[in-house]
Amino acid sequence: MTREVVVCAGESSGDALGAGLVRELAGHADDLHFSGMGGERMRAAGVDTRIDVEELAVVGLVDVLVNYPRLRRLFRRMCDHLETTRPALLVLVDYVEFNLRLAAHAKRLGIPVLFYVSPQLWAWRSGRIRRIRRYVDAMAVLFPFETAIYERAGVPVRYVGNPLVDHVQAPEPPLRERLGVAPDTRVIGLLPGSRGGELKRHWPLLLETARRLHHRHPDLRFAVGLAPGVTAERLAGLAASPAAGGEPGSEPPLDYVGEEDGTHAIMADADLLLTASGTATLEAGLLRAPMLVFYRMGAVSHLVFRRLVHLEHIALVNIVAEEGVVPEYLQHDATPQRLAEDADALLREPERLEAMRERLSRVRERLGDGGADRRVAAAAAEMLEHGHLLPAD
Repeated sequence: MTREVVVCAGESSGDALGAGLVRELAGHADDLHFSGMGGERMRAAGVDTRIDVEELAVVGLVDVLVNYPRLRRLFRRMCDHLETTRPALLVLVDYVEFNLRLAAHAKRLGIPVLFYVSPQLWAWRSGRIRRIRRYVDAMAVLFPFETAIYERAGVPVRYVGNPLVDHVQAPEPPLRERLGVAPDTRVIGLLPGSRGGELKRHWPLLLETARRLHHRHPDLRFAVGLAPGVTAERLAGLAASPAAGGEPGSEPPLDYVGEEDGTHAIMADADLLLTASGTATLEAGLLRAPMLVFYRMGAVSHLVFRRLVHLEHIALVNIVAEEGVVPEYLQHDATPQRLAEDADALLREPERLEAMRERLSRVRERLGDGGADRRVAAAAAEMLEHGHLLPAD
């Protein structure tokens, strides 16, 4: 008899995590069928996705409110799926607010819940741990310091490590060979993000920054990392015209890199990255990529963020390093002028770029030895077999 496992991811990064979990878990038993919500990677791993991550892509409070009716319909669809399939296990991958509500529904149905990737309770909204204790049977966390938070709250927890350690490697061929440019060509990587709201706010910012840098350094090329579902045509529709009174000169040469490992190729070989804050900063850190990290959000979301979030750093790479290894630019600090000026200064002082690479070497050391997919799959297998996590050795 087939046992159903429902896996729910709501974003591109969660899609990758869910796919790794499914591939490993499928090796533990041959009677499992996987369904849920995810993207291309989870489908390739064998998941029957009832909802695609593209349907769930919202950023910020206003975006959520505007799209609330649609999100409500999608939530109801997943609730119906749980009621119909009555899975042996529900695995929720990040996407916290949506997935915690699913956890509450699963609890009412008596379905065991494993939540993979802790919300950042150490940064904001620590009160959510009460909901987690009530609705989640076990947590699988990426960072070792997170285990103590759940142990104090009485929530079963397993530290599994960060899958990025295994999956982030410098790919072949190298970036300049992909672009067909000379080995000594200087390349700036542009990573605007993956979600619609991020792209609308970030791509015009990056494009204007590239114009300013191209005016100062005509030899530069700019490699644009296309996240899954993002195309050059989509970015062109968001492109801003050159700002009135802005830097003169022709448009910067843009190379769009959209292969599955294309973003990692940019991170591994670009002279400098301009990247939106998010998981990408940690991936870039693992590849020792010098970077400037920025983020813009809607005005209302930023007001909430300022009131609720109490962190010294916003970039994951700096949070893991426990120091400001790379510069950060949030909201009104994230301007084409500031990014271009600071990038220009780094390009003129290569020794500063190399010093940043050296400091980033510690990020991989702090994230451990890898094997996260295997460990989280083992935790899921324990819950399938016993209904709960086994005590730690």
